Amino acid sequence: MTVAVAVVGPTATGKSDLGVALAERLGGEVVNADAMQLYRGMDIGTAKITPAERRGVPHHLLDVLDVRETASVAAYQRHARATIEDLLAHDRVPVLVGGSGLYVQAVVDDLEFPGTDPAIRARLEAELADVGAAPLHARLTLLDPVAAEAVLPTNGRRVVRALEVIELTGRPFSATMPRPGPPRYDLVMIALDRPAEDLDTRVDLRVTRMFDDGLVDETRTLVTHGLRDGRTASRALGYQQVLTALDADEDFETAAAETARATRRFVRRQRSWFRRDPRLTWLDASRPDLVAAALTVIASQTSPA
Repeated sequence: MTVAVAVVGPTATGKSDLGVALAERLGGEVVNADAMQLYRGMDIGTAKITPAERRGVPHHLLDVLDVRETASVAAYQRHARATIEDLLAHDRVPVLVGGSGLYVQAVVDDLEFPGTDPAIRARLEAELADVGAAPLHARLTLLDPVAAEAVLPTNGRRVVRALEVIELTGRPFSATMPRPGPPRYDLVMIALDRPAEDLDTRVDLRVTRMFDDGLVDETRTLVTHGLRDGRTASRALGYQQVLTALDADEDFETAAAETARATRRFVRRQRSWFRRDPRLTWLDASRPDLVAAALTVIASQTSPA
């Protein structure tokens, strides 16, 4: 039986490079599990792996959405599972790579998504537009502190969704969140991390490089393609801060500093999310023998008892 592999963990740990290396050695193909890398044109700000860096390894679910479209976990779940099952049927190793925890678990766990109520959604979205995300997140903290911990206070769309589900079902939104169980596939799950200070430094350098490489110009181009109309894409780290600067004083040094701070906070939330999953084997991404160590983990979990 062909095994599937997941490479997950916080931003800036080196997941993309390891995913390519494992796919090369295992006869596999990469399946993206980064929500913002679904978007065409959002390359610099998402640190999307370039064609050259892919080294000929096929990558799936990159560049599949227009920036005006809303990313949906449910839609991603359908497409990612179909891709993985097709690869397995052709004896190719799917290597699921990304740091969007909910997207990863939507693929590997039996996660179902509650329905929606247009009236409730419209009322909450109107409130969001009127007062901002912070008061709604405070309400979510009172109603469902577990969900509030998992949802960024600035992510108004996710806060609205959580409050909608609570009102619609009468249950905590966290009750619908994935609980680690036996994975859907014959799957080896590897998580990368680095010491906190090292990762903070990498985040700062990464953000500096993004701005040096043209994130502002990339954002300007995406604005002409409807970025401001995108409910998901416009809130992506980096792009959100650049849009704010474009609308204000064009102080891009402050935008870069704000992006770095927000990314460091996001890294801590990612780490907290993934640390709850006991199925993950954690590896220090700074070790020089990382690829060999990951292959050893895969071999140890797939060898006959």
